[in-house]
Amino acid sequence: MSALNSPRVGNGEQKKAPWYALRGGDGTSTPPVYSSDPKYKKYTQQVEKCLSSFDHVDEWADFISFLKQLLKTLQSYQQFKEIPRKLIVAKRLSQCLNPALPNGVHQRALDAYSHIFAVLGSEGLRRDLALWSSGLFPFFEYASTAVKPTVLNLFDTHYLPLQGGLRPVMKSFILALLPGLEEETGEYFDKVLALLDRLAGTISQSFFFQNIWLVMLTTPRARGTALSYLSRRLPPFKSDEDITPIVGSDLGLMIRAFSAALEDDDLLVRRGALDILLQSLHIDGVAVKKAQDDDRAILMRAATSVVLRRDLALNRRLFAWLLGSSEGSQAQIEYYKQHSLELLRSTLRDEMFNPSPEYSQSRPFKIFISLLDKWEIGLPLTEILIYDAFKALRKALDYNSNVGEDLTMTGSTLYEAVDQHALWNRLLVAILSDMDSGQSQGEGCEMVRYLLATFHGHDEEIEAIHLPVVFTAVLGLLARSFTERPSISPATLSTIALAGEVLKHTAPTALKARPPLRQERGEQPEHEDSISFACTFYGVKSATSLSGSSSLSTVPFVAAYEDIVLLSTAAAKVLMGGGEDAKPDGFSRNMLLSTLSLLHALVSRVDQESDVPFVVNWNPAEWLSTVLECIQQRSVTFTAIDGLISTTVKIHQSERLEPAFSLNKRSYISTMVNVLLRYLRPTTSAYHVRAVNLIWLLERLSTHPHVESVIAESLCSRQSAELQNACEAFGVLWRLTEDSMLPGVRLKVPMMSVLETLKSDDPELRRIGETWMRCSLKSYLRVLDPILYDLCDPAIRCSPSTMEIKGKSLQVLVYERPYDQRYVNHLLETLLSVVKFGGQGFSKVARGTPISRSLYNNLLQRLQSTGATFPDASYMDIIVSHVLMRTLQSEPKASLTSAMQAFHIVSQNISVELLQALIARGEVDLVTLQSLESAVVQKLYFCVHTGRLDLQNKLLHLLHSIIVVSIAGSDGRAHGPTTNIERAADGISIQDAPTSSRKESHAVHPLLVQTLVDGISMPSNRAVLQHWLDFVMMTVPQFKETLKAVVTPLTDCVCRQLRLALSEILDASVDGPQAEDIVSYTTDADFMTLITALERLSLLSMSRTAGEQPPEEDQQGMDKVVAESSGLLGYVSNVFSSDGAPSTTDDTALARSSDFRCLHNAVRVLYSMWDKLFLPHEGDWASREDSLSLIYSRARTRSRRVLEHLFRAHSTEVLEAVVDCWYEQVLARPDKAETSAAYDLVDVLTSSAQNAVHMLCESISCRTPGLSERTKKAVALGDLSDMTLFDFLEQYMKRLEGPLALQVWNRFLQLSKDLLASLRDFRPQAFAALKCFTVLADKVSQTTALDDRRIRKDMQDTYGKLLDICLMAGRSVESGSWIRRSQRETLATSGRDSPAPTLRGASEVVKTDEKNASSMSLPLPDNVKVTYGTDVVQQVNSYIASDALPNIRKFLIDSDKILTACNQIVYNIVNPALKGKARPLDVEDDIVAIIREMTKINVAVKAWRAPVYDSLNDSRCFNSTADAGEKWTPIIKSFFDTDKTALPELLGKITTVASANIFTNREYEMLLRSLNLRRLSYVILSAEKNHFLTQLPSIQEKLVDTLRNVSAPIVQSEVFLCVRVLLCRLSPHNLSSFWPVILTELYRILEQVLENIPGDGSEELGLILSACKLLDLLLVLQTEEFQVHQWIFITDTVDAVYRPEDWFPDALLDRLAEVVGALPVTESDARPSASHLRTPSVPNTPMRRPLLRSLRQIDSVRDLVPFFSIASISSYETVYHSGGIVDWPMVERGLLEDLFEGR
Repeated sequence: MSALNSPRVGNGEQKKAPWYALRGGDGTSTPPVYSSDPKYKKYTQQVEKCLSSFDHVDEWADFISFLKQLLKTLQSYQQFKEIPRKLIVAKRLSQCLNPALPNGVHQRALDAYSHIFAVLGSEGLRRDLALWSSGLFPFFEYASTAVKPTVLNLFDTHYLPLQGGLRPVMKSFILALLPGLEEETGEYFDKVLALLDRLAGTISQSFFFQNIWLVMLTTPRARGTALSYLSRRLPPFKSDEDITPIVGSDLGLMIRAFSAALEDDDLLVRRGALDILLQSLHIDGVAVKKAQDDDRAILMRAATSVVLRRDLALNRRLFAWLLGSSEGSQAQIEYYKQHSLELLRSTLRDEMFNPSPEYSQSRPFKIFISLLDKWEIGLPLTEILIYDAFKALRKALDYNSNVGEDLTMTGSTLYEAVDQHALWNRLLVAILSDMDSGQSQGEGCEMVRYLLATFHGHDEEIEAIHLPVVFTAVLGLLARSFTERPSISPATLSTIALAGEVLKHTAPTALKARPPLRQERGEQPEHEDSISFACTFYGVKSATSLSGSSSLSTVPFVAAYEDIVLLSTAAAKVLMGGGEDAKPDGFSRNMLLSTLSLLHALVSRVDQESDVPFVVNWNPAEWLSTVLECIQQRSVTFTAIDGLISTTVKIHQSERLEPAFSLNKRSYISTMVNVLLRYLRPTTSAYHVRAVNLIWLLERLSTHPHVESVIAESLCSRQSAELQNACEAFGVLWRLTEDSMLPGVRLKVPMMSVLETLKSDDPELRRIGETWMRCSLKSYLRVLDPILYDLCDPAIRCSPSTMEIKGKSLQVLVYERPYDQRYVNHLLETLLSVVKFGGQGFSKVARGTPISRSLYNNLLQRLQSTGATFPDASYMDIIVSHVLMRTLQSEPKASLTSAMQAFHIVSQNISVELLQALIARGEVDLVTLQSLESAVVQKLYFCVHTGRLDLQNKLLHLLHSIIVVSIAGSDGRAHGPTTNIERAADGISIQDAPTSSRKESHAVHPLLVQTLVDGISMPSNRAVLQHWLDFVMMTVPQFKETLKAVVTPLTDCVCRQLRLALSEILDASVDGPQAEDIVSYTTDADFMTLITALERLSLLSMSRTAGEQPPEEDQQGMDKVVAESSGLLGYVSNVFSSDGAPSTTDDTALARSSDFRCLHNAVRVLYSMWDKLFLPHEGDWASREDSLSLIYSRARTRSRRVLEHLFRAHSTEVLEAVVDCWYEQVLARPDKAETSAAYDLVDVLTSSAQNAVHMLCESISCRTPGLSERTKKAVALGDLSDMTLFDFLEQYMKRLEGPLALQVWNRFLQLSKDLLASLRDFRPQAFAALKCFTVLADKVSQTTALDDRRIRKDMQDTYGKLLDICLMAGRSVESGSWIRRSQRETLATSGRDSPAPTLRGASEVVKTDEKNASSMSLPLPDNVKVTYGTDVVQQVNSYIASDALPNIRKFLIDSDKILTACNQIVYNIVNPALKGKARPLDVEDDIVAIIREMTKINVAVKAWRAPVYDSLNDSRCFNSTADAGEKWTPIIKSFFDTDKTALPELLGKITTVASANIFTNREYEMLLRSLNLRRLSYVILSAEKNHFLTQLPSIQEKLVDTLRNVSAPIVQSEVFLCVRVLLCRLSPHNLSSFWPVILTELYRILEQVLENIPGDGSEELGLILSACKLLDLLLVLQTEEFQVHQWIFITDTVDAVYRPEDWFPDALLDRLAEVVGALPVTESDARPSASHLRTPSVPNTPMRRPLLRSLRQIDSVRDLVPFFSIASISSYETVYHSGGIVDWPMVERGLLEDLFEGR
């Protein structure tokens, strides 16, 4: 019952007079009756004299003397029925009952108690029960055997006669007596039991038992004895007996008491609680049935938790409670199902879905697993709970990954332990329900899929019995659903996916026959479909209402196969629009794909297992016709086509099916190949590789050349567009086919059809053929093999002969017989077109490839038979010598001339053209060339912008020839073409012939550059992009002096195209399901070509820079670079040198800047490709994987090679460009700072880490003022700052291993020394160097290098100097010579919009020219000094705290150096930060972190101790915030740990004797005492629990002296605050001797409030608030030591909620609530003073928290009325609902806020 609904005491109607009219004196003042009696005054004086002697007690004998004197004094005045100074007397007697004192002292004290009780009588004792019981009640537990009878006699003689007067003290009295029941054979067991029985009769039995419940709930140590009492006195109840008159009306309290006992750590307590449950609290009894649902769940949750102890005795009792007392198993199961099962299920289910933070999330699941051991309990529970259990497991694992491992292991155990028949029964029911409801995300299907993926291992029963039954049932249900309602829903797709998952885990042998039914299920019918069999097998009533048909086969494989065939046929018909109301949509496509995949998996599953064929009831031809007709629809995606072809091939290859199935028919092959060719077009590049593999799969399958025939047929189209599409498709097939497949032989007819287009008069046809050759050919050898095979036909016979012409003898060959000249001419024309097209590339391949390397063996045999081969003969040798020269030399003999001559002339013409194309070309005059150039440029421009592609290729070749011949002719010599495209088998390469420099250069046409840019950029030009890039690479190098005007825009254009291509391919790579086929144009060939062009242009852009004369000292290094890059393109960097030097330095800088910009843009694009084109995890791309992986790997590899080439030519520029790319990447994504691809790229480019660091150090040096004049190296990338380089260097060095770090150590050490030599004041470069040095030194320190004394000394010196100069940062900012600017201004100087990841704002200097900055002398004038703001200082401080100090012992090693560094840190950073603070502890987090780190360094104590001491002893220390105080706690703890004299010194400052100086300000003296007490509280709070236990006596003595001697409220308030801290920082039993003093002071203060209520604004209010806060904390902590006393202050029995009608409050707070609440309210106080106090209820406060936590001060005692009013009921409610959980963070936060925000 909630406190809000409990009965309350009325406002006065029920009482005849207020409580204080019915009571005696207040217990502290002299009673009015004796106020004028002189004997009583003397009596009082005697008692006071006796009490004063207690202050001089030193040993136990002194205690006895004191007690003797006290008893003698009391006996001398027996005529007075009152005890003077009884508050002090009671306190002293309590102290004399300290367990540490000997029995004699205890006996004397008990004698005094006995006399006092006799004097007071029952009425007096009842009035002052709180005073005298506070010492006696806790003493009985510790009393020795000798004095226990005396204590029991006191209770029996004086307490029990009070009868109803014991009502408020009932719970404490029970607590006091229960320890006497610990030993059943003990001497006083029966007497204590009798006392408890008599105590139960004083009020009522129900009231007594309700207090027993409270004791069990709140006091763990008393549970065992309480249960021992209950086992003897709680009667056994019948099931229908009402027990509320005996145990009380609050059944929830009783249930919570037993629940607490059932969850106790003591095994005997749990066993006793279960015994009482079996004895008196049956689960079918009225008590459990009448209890609220929450209470019943609490009891069940506690009872079932005992199984986690794995104790057989506990389990046996629990099972007996759940199953009842019947003997037979069947009767027990009936009892269990009727009374226990539903409560057990709901309790476990609620705990599974809503876990309590008190326990592990796996707790209810482990209980469930343990309950499975008892099959009578486990099996029925499994049937109704197992599905919910796995749902809860899944929810918990998805929601909270931190507990994943424990929960996953528990789930696996549950999955293995549970009865599988029951589990799959529930899962099948859920699946049937999903299918009937048609949900898109069926819960049952998802659950089965989740279980198989997460928990399923290898279980033979599941895989051989349950999975096959579920698999065939699901397919049967789908088939039945489709035959009745041919529609497709998301639920259908989900179910098919489930069937696929189930099949993966099904044992192949289980698909041969159904499992046998259980005995109780009866015989298995012969012709029963899969659904009916599954329902019979699991004993489930068929939940489906579908009446359609499904397979009736009893063989699981056959049934599944027939159902899948039915489903795939139906899906294909729906997709074709064959259903009545169906229409093609995404669902039908997905279903077709899913069924085909499932069919493939099913056939694969049994292919190797079965030795007997399966007889299937199906029509293969009809099914294949249907699905083939379906895949010809445009709405079917490639994935479905892939699935169909793979599946049909798999079925074709299978030998286990009858009737058999064959694909080897032209109609089938034709349909499938035509569909696949559709997916070899440019718009479907994502599917190319897979489609090609499928075509070759079909080709190998068929015994006739069906595939070649179909492809050739597709190339015979008369329509240009169709022919183009067919050629593109064939080109993709050709290009992606490996050479070992002999595509030229096996696809000879379509190949010749394509080559025929090369000589077509139709320009469009020719363009199609040339595009195929350029983009798809891959290798000329593929074409040459079949052509040479036919040209070397043995039928072509000729014999050598001699011909005489004008006296000259010529060697000729004579044809002896006719041959097929038309075909030979056709072959030669084809070869001519190939040679013309191939040019130099063809020549290189033919010349460089020996004929013996041909993969076509028939060709080699034919050549050997004709004698055409000779050692090392190449293809070129065969073509020229054996074919062309023979044709040229051959003539038909006279008799055959008329028949062969015409065709023979054609053959020779073709041969001459072939030779001409292979050897040389002619030239034209310059004037004509210039005119023609202009026209061609203009025409090209026109074609580009009108989208005409046919002319562009011819025009580009023509323009190239014009430009080459023009340049060659202008020099007076005719040169052959200087640049040619070389197309090898593996792609494009470039070979240049050196050209001598000249004085005049060819003028660039004004329109040429724009035309080139547009030609490359226009999307409509994508088909001829290759031609344009080829032209650029051939022609641009010819423009020497005008090179820059051409190269710069072209470089930008190619970079732009590469970015677009990269973006497109990344878009095509996005993960996730694709509703439609992906449209992507970019191929690997596009990337190769664009990257090659970019490489060439970048090298050309740098040719001016390379051509300029370098300084003499750098000439050797430049030569070295050139020598290193002397590979294929190596000479480009210096071959186009300029004779003339630039006119001015500015012109040189401008030219260099432009050149570097081109290189920088190129590197940026290449870096993007390197960074983004990495292959994802396997399986993420499905059908796109083959194509995308090819593009990714080739493009990334090529970009790497180009970067390596550029780096060899221009190392510094490329490296700095990579660093700049890294910087931009980190700006956009700061999380990439440590994982960027830039580091790997630098490792790839540089030969070693040593070189990389050296180059970075050189780049830093030439940018850093003071170092730049030491190096004559120029800045390559002007926008790149030295700070960015430092940042990159730091991250790069973090990745180095120890040995590599040692290699770069000397170079970076030199840079650091140079930097230190140039610095006089702090500069950001010093901070950056310190960070890098820290990283490097950390790596080196992990090696054995520190054994080298020189390295160790260098590390110490350099690190110390860098640290020292960085410590000056704060002082430099403060000094007037440094310009102070905001961060925004600093960033504006840097040219960047966003701050850098580490130290950006400090790095960018005022933008003077780079050359001026590098030559600036130090020190700099004030007007140009580097500037930075306070953010740099914060970064330095943060770094010192996070990195420098934790590692300082590693680097400085020597203690003296460490101490010196720490002193510098304190002097430069800590002291200025702490100086002059109004709130000394409110400093920046970095400062606190610095001090905290220094406290961890032993030798640094001398450095940090002084500032910490000063801050703590500052009078304004506690003006700081609570957050600041919390941050300083580890520092304060370390301070008092390192200085053992600090705490005694602090205690010594807490003086209790007034100063003898008459001029001392008393108020200031009290303030100092209170501050020192607060410091003591703060010091204790800063430590761990029991840390100051050894100092407790000194602390306790000081606090007691302060309470006794200093009466100032401000000081006593601090004592109470210190006591609160002690309660949180010491174990409760350590404060046992402190309780009499605490209780007495609390009692005194509250009694004084009752006697004399302080006025508003009184200084006593602060003391009252402190006392109430202490009491509030005690009520929250509920320590066992305080529980026996808390009745004095609050009502701790059920009367707090269920108040009797004639009840009057006895507890102090309840009395205060009535007295203070009855005061009149002034106008100023008419406000909602209790706004900060709310009655705690179950939802708001699941844990115990202080009520006064937010109250800092009060202006009137009326402000505490809400606390007085609700303290009792709130304490009861929190005990009732919280389960004893204290909100410790809230408690400690409240203490901190009282410490630091109290003033």
